Amino acid sequence: MKRTPVVVIDNGASTIKVGLSTSPKAVRYALALMRCVSTTSHTLTGSDKKTYFGHEFDACHDHSLLHFRLPFEKGYIVDWDAQKAIWDGMFSEGLLGIDATESSILITEPYLNLPKIQDIYDQFVFEEYEFQSYYRCTRTHVHIHVDARSPLTWAPSFFLEAASLIPHGKLYSKPSLPTPECMLVVDSGFSFTHVVPIINGVVQWSSVKRVDVGGKLLTNHLKELVSFRQWNMMDETHIMNDVKETCCYVSTSFAADLEACRANPRSNPIVQEYILPDFSANRRGRVRQPGDPPLSEGDQILNMGNERFSVPEILFRPDDIGLPQCGIAGAIAQSIASLPDDLQGLFWANIGLIGGNVKFPGFAARLMSELRSLAPVDCEVVIYESTDAIHEAHHSALALSKLSSFPALTVSRAEYLESGSNACRRKFGGLGADDDVQETGGAEGRKGKGRAKHVDSDGDELMSDEPTPQPKVVRTRTRTVSGVKRR
Repeated sequence: MKRTPVVVIDNGASTIKVGLSTSPKAVRYALALMRCVSTTSHTLTGSDKKTYFGHEFDACHDHSLLHFRLPFEKGYIVDWDAQKAIWDGMFSEGLLGIDATESSILITEPYLNLPKIQDIYDQFVFEEYEFQSYYRCTRTHVHIHVDARSPLTWAPSFFLEAASLIPHGKLYSKPSLPTPECMLVVDSGFSFTHVVPIINGVVQWSSVKRVDVGGKLLTNHLKELVSFRQWNMMDETHIMNDVKETCCYVSTSFAADLEACRANPRSNPIVQEYILPDFSANRRGRVRQPGDPPLSEGDQILNMGNERFSVPEILFRPDDIGLPQCGIAGAIAQSIASLPDDLQGLFWANIGLIGGNVKFPGFAARLMSELRSLAPVDCEVVIYESTDAIHEAHHSALALSKLSSFPALTVSRAEYLESGSNACRRKFGGLGADDDVQETGGAEGRKGKGRAKHVDSDGDELMSDEPTPQPKVVRTRTRTVSGVKRR
């Protein structure tokens, strides 16, 4: 029997990683799409505008007039028009070229996503794109719903976060050794840094910690430093993000590096010269290396001194910019301390790093030095580094989508049309998953009242004529789209 192709999307706040489970080159095909809808004026007409998104970004030759429009704000989708424009281009013939009605989709969502935003995810997947089936989870775990009639059932019904995305990948793989039962994943991305402990595939949500420092904050801080000291770069987010990724590193001896830059600001082993891009010649920015030809008259130089290591330092010292939080090492120690005492040693020995910020040179070494001073003397500290930290969750999701048990995890379009977003809550869980709330989609899900269901001791459902109690309306300030139309 031919399997339904699965579109695997790691829907990050900065980049999208996408691929097809049926493609033999699915992992290589995973693309990092710029999460922006950018508009620029052509130099010939002066008034014509063109929109670039994702993979089309490289076709833009004049980045100086770009206006970035990011769907995410503070880790959550707030601009669904921009998000839809990106997904439309991603599913089009120019990239994936899929038939959504004949495909399934696996998509990641932010940690502790808001219920109203989850409902809009469901609406887009089933009502706008009409996918055949759908699975939604965070970057570190998946949900498996066990039905009451299953032979594994030892309760009427329950939600079991019984597997993790990350163990399906190669982050914790060692020759001839199984995947560890206890692991702690540090996911440092665009908006936040999360510390996620997992026991036998079950995320321990009470011990999850968040540091409000991500790649976006680091880029903005670098813009402010450079604009105050040298060039006004407050409107050059794309350029400064490239400067951050090219020049910055995590210092293992912050005080010594800072003193070296103070003693001789212009000539020391740390300082680098970054040649700003020349858009008139379509030349990208680069670091000036020894032996490069002399600078031309129009070259503009950005001197990177202590900015190289003082910006990533915020990951470990958020209080340097006034954030009343501990750094990544402190968050890890707090998370492990809240776990069972007899398992804490296993978490210290299985710390995995994913996300774009962990790619800073020196990140793992600095984290190890700080964790060693925080860990008990009788615990071994082991850090697992991914060979591709940005795409690690996507590679793991691809492996999950190829399992024979994956279709059992999904919600079909027929189930959604019958029960609306309640069908997704029953399988995927989430905040408010156990509430019998009014639906946002589906014919049956929009009914206000009905007969109440009761479950007897044998697990069978009994119907009564008592009206189903209606929950109180919860008002949120989440921005949503109004009236997603059905194709």
